[in-house]
Amino acid sequence: MRMNEGVEWALHSCVNMTWLDPEEAVTAKKLAAFYELPAAYLNKQLQSLVKAGILTSTSGPRGGFRLARRPEQITLLDVVTAIEGREDAFRCEGILRKGPGGRDDVDYRAHCELSMAMRQADLAWRKSLAGKTVADIAATVQRKHPRTREGTRARFESLRG
Repeated sequence: MRMNEGVEWALHSCVNMTWLDPEEAVTAKKLAAFYELPAAYLNKQLQSLVKAGILTSTSGPRGGFRLARRPEQITLLDVVTAIEGREDAFRCEGILRKGPGGRDDVDYRAHCELSMAMRQADLAWRKSLAGKTVADIAATVQRKHPRTREGTRARFESLRG
């Protein structure tokens, strides 16, 4: 399974916003410039986070994006599903139905060993992401790199947009 790059961008954007004052908004242009990303594409990801209730968006000269909830209330799974959707990584198409001994009256999603193993792995992956918050990541980064908050704030202040 491969997630699109927008997931990485959205996750980093959310973590970076934890180091801003809660009332401080940051534009998509600044967020994009922070990592030299295409602003229009990042804006699309940020809008998905707004629709999911992870960010809020304000227009105007002091507008931009900010976290809609406390970082402790935003899981990595929240961000991933906002960008990628809620669909399972593996989709059983029931091809056993066409194989030897296959039957039309059997739900192979529930009886196929491969399907059940893949669903179990998907559940474990989702559970792991649901157990980590944006605040957890920010705290770990801050502990390993104590000047991150100040460096992030300074970088945003130096960027235009």
